Amino acid sequence: MKTTLPVSKSWPAPAKLNLFLHITGQREDGYHELQTLFQFIDHCDYLDFHITETPEIRLHSTMSDSVPDSDNLILKAAKSLKDYSGYHGGADIWLDKLLPMGGGLGGGSSDAATTLVALNALWNTRLPNDKLAELGLALGADVPVFINGLAAFAEGVGEKLQSVTPPELWYLVITPDTHVCTRSIFQHSDLPRCTPKLHLDTLMSNKWTNDCQNLVIKEHPQVANALSWLVEYAPSRMTGTGACVFGEFKHSQQALDVLAQLPADMKGFVAKGLNTSPLLARLSKLD
Repeated sequence: MKTTLPVSKSWPAPAKLNLFLHITGQREDGYHELQTLFQFIDHCDYLDFHITETPEIRLHSTMSDSVPDSDNLILKAAKSLKDYSGYHGGADIWLDKLLPMGGGLGGGSSDAATTLVALNALWNTRLPNDKLAELGLALGADVPVFINGLAAFAEGVGEKLQSVTPPELWYLVITPDTHVCTRSIFQHSDLPRCTPKLHLDTLMSNKWTNDCQNLVIKEHPQVANALSWLVEYAPSRMTGTGACVFGEFKHSQQALDVLAQLPADMKGFVAKGLNTSPLLARLSKLD
């Protein structure tokens, strides 16, 4: 008699902020060398998983209207784990997509990381974290930090991680209605590529900046407008290659008060900085 496994629900895929982002060089293979500081925020996509005895992996999401299955990082992550581990079953996966696409919040990478971590547990494939991170790196440079689940200073293309504990501030994140193509920004001739490499202690005490910001605000007026508005209220900058910008606040009410003044043509949300991903807490509470 076959038993039907329950759906394992509410696996978080948190957003990240790049608290700083420096581009220190470009490799012969075209990839860029970075120094960046990742911190999670408590604003997430959520995934549900139903393990099946049949081998198919199916994704249920409104994203299929805009992202073909062949490019979807969730499906790529599940298939890479299945292929590497030799697992014979499959899964139905439901995605509740709350994070904006093309916003620099890492939503696609985080979805992929949550898929790898959750299915590794639910399929009982028992791969160690470093192997999951290796599979994740093949999908995107940001995936390993989401798998490790700790705020991190990153070097290389983003895969060399060192855990850090920056202040867990409150952030007002504005989400401009524009899609910034990461590939286009990194291929642009005006992108700075020679910021000096600095020791972590120096970086943590310096003013934090984003080397992609000036280029993006020239190319995307919506990002420029959001940043120029937000910087009047708090130290503010762009995350990743944009389009999202964030302002820093010590208290939630300060951020909420500014959110209440947000112009009608802008959208945003308030979130708490987290040095430990909520994915790790969910992993410890398997259904």
